[in-house]
Amino acid sequence: MKILLSPAKSLDYSRDVNTPDTTVAPFIDDADYLAKKLQKMSKKKLGDLMNLSAQLTDLNYDRYQSWQKPVDSNDEAKPALTVFTGEVYKGVEADTMSEDEFKRAQEQIRILSGLYGILRPLDLMYPYRLEMGTKWSVTPSKKNLYKFWGSKLSEYLNEEMQKDEVIINLASNEYFKAIDKKKLKNRVITPVFKELKGDKYKVIMMYAKHARGAMARDIIQQDYKKVDDLKGYNVDGYSYNEELSTEDEWVFVR
Repeated sequence: MKILLSPAKSLDYSRDVNTPDTTVAPFIDDADYLAKKLQKMSKKKLGDLMNLSAQLTDLNYDRYQSWQKPVDSNDEAKPALTVFTGEVYKGVEADTMSEDEFKRAQEQIRILSGLYGILRPLDLMYPYRLEMGTKWSVTPSKKNLYKFWGSKLSEYLNEEMQKDEVIINLASNEYFKAIDKKKLKNRVITPVFKELKGDKYKVIMMYAKHARGAMARDIIQQDYKKVDDLKGYNVDGYSYNEELSTEDEWVFVR
């Protein structure tokens, strides 16, 4: 099975996590193209485009001015799974992964990205900020990043997946929208995590983000072979609720 995750806005390049290898992102030339277009923007235009504070505008303007195509490992180009922080990646806990777990993660986890398209866990990543939902006309005919990526991401997944493989969608709606679902050949299952509040189950986003990462980690750690094994997921007190679930949206509650 393949696991889709969203990226995180927060990055930590001070951590040194040992990985069995490093790789180059599959859409590195597209990332380079986008980064160089952003590099030409004024600081004000970049900040306005991304709706950033003055401090974040300075940080990301400097990042794009110093952009390096990440093809060699160094202090500013590290494996993607090791530098993302935030609730999803607190759940993944990449810094505690074994070599075998990193290898399985490389095979299964795909991180959707506004700049890089798709990142595998060991793909080198230069620090960036570019949300998939950014309203940026990359070219006159490509009015936003969804148009820019078009069907590239779904075609990539189709090419690398076996006929009977299933996609476990643990990405946010903003990022999963970048996948052209009409072009996908494989089944997609979207887990949803809910908390009991009063007499109703509700999605609490902070908890849901952490749970997405923890489920991705559990799939890798337990080396699930069958998608139905996911119904036995019980990390952090969650359990599968058949009554609330549909065929392709599986609800886990606590």
